[in-house]
Amino acid sequence: FLVEGKIVQLSKKISLSFIILFICFILDRVSKVYIIDLFTQSNVSNDIYVNPYLNFILLWNKGIAFGLLQSEQYSYHLISSIILIVILFLFYLIFKTQKNWEMLYLSIIAGGALGNFTDRIYYMAVPDFVDLHYKDFHWFTFNIADICITFGIILFLIFDMFKFKNKNNNE
Repeated sequence: FLVEGKIVQLSKKISLSFIILFICFILDRVSKVYIIDLFTQSNVSNDIYVNPYLNFILLWNKGIAFGLLQSEQYSYHLISSIILIVILFLFYLIFKTQKNWEMLYLSIIAGGALGNFTDRIYYMAVPDFVDLHYKDFHWFTFNIADICITFGIILFLIFDMFKFKNKNNNE
């Protein structure tokens, strides 16, 4: 019975993990397809003004986060291969973890990473479109997958901080 209980518990954890991952992935895909269609079908060539702090603009990122390391085809494939290895490692960690909060942030990060990786394979670039700005200062343009990855990393840092704090309190 103990083995059956662990299998059921593992199955529930993995199911929840992939639901979270799938939600992040689908939100990213739907938003990108919508923006790409909006900019290509309606012949929008400039920013779409939303409010004084937010525009939508379609930029194609062949590098990694924030447009870093955009260069030749060789490094593009190398970076893509490294990203795939990181995604596979995230899946391994999701299966390995015993803690629900670790599964949560790993699934959010993996969902975002899988969204951007899918774009790298399908478009050979990642569409970024969220342009946050204040007056003439513009933050790096990003997408929903980047938000998921960032949010997952923030959750990791918060939970890790509490884990470290509890460890120090126990000592």
